[in-house]
Amino acid sequence: MVNSMTAFARSELSTDQGNLAWEMRSVNHRYLEVTLRLPEAFRELEGPLRERLRKQLARGKVECTLRFNPVSNDARDLSLNQPLVTQLVKAAEQLGDHLANPAQINPLELLAWPGVLSGQESDQAALVKSARELFEPALVELKDHRAREGAELKQLIEERLVSISDRTAILREMMPTLLSAHRQKLIDRFAEAKLELDSTRVEQEIVMLAQKIDVAEELDRLDTHVAETRRVLGSKDAIGRRLDFLMQEFNREANTLGSKAIDTRSTQAAVDLKVFIEQMREQIQNIE
Repeated sequence: MVNSMTAFARSELSTDQGNLAWEMRSVNHRYLEVTLRLPEAFRELEGPLRERLRKQLARGKVECTLRFNPVSNDARDLSLNQPLVTQLVKAAEQLGDHLANPAQINPLELLAWPGVLSGQESDQAALVKSARELFEPALVELKDHRAREGAELKQLIEERLVSISDRTAILREMMPTLLSAHRQKLIDRFAEAKLELDSTRVEQEIVMLAQKIDVAEELDRLDTHVAETRRVLGSKDAIGRRLDFLMQEFNREANTLGSKAIDTRSTQAAVDLKVFIEQMREQIQNIE
């Protein structure tokens, strides 16, 4: 299946504690590179979500950002864990007995101590769970977006493959005519120079010319590359690197055709092939 590496997705959720929102952006990259931007309170999600992305995506630079906007009255449900506060104050006083100038206990520092605000941990656990669940619809949307754009890229590539096949067919039909024309041109040159026409010499020159401009092998390989590209486009695996390799092979054959061109028609056909190949290569840079 053809998937693009370029996509965007967003999912939102409103909770009693605030609003959660995931934003995912994906662009082309040689490998899979994942960046997760999470509020500190949600940092525990980084490992599991990174692993989840590795299992679902093969290539691309993926940025995932979680935003959390708490409601203003979120602290109303918090209550003080009085037993824990008493233990902390007692421990601080015992420590102060061993100090010359003990500092006063800072209430804000006590509130920041884990578990002092009862209900905070359970509320945070629920938020983390909600953020984890909200990640899935965003990931599904991202993959759907990549698949839709991939289908469009596949269509563009298939159109170029048809054009390449058309040009190779034209070149096959053209080559006997070109060889015959050059044979006549060689005979005319002998006549213009008023040289005795040696049929054996002429045939030798024709054979050498035919060998020099023979492009049957290159055309056969182009047809093979077209068939292989179509096969790869139907694969269910990540195909971007394989397609990129095939574009190099296409270019090699097109360059050889250009070097063997003997008139403007064959030269133009070789140029057209290179244009189609380059257009495919540009599209393939975005395929997973």
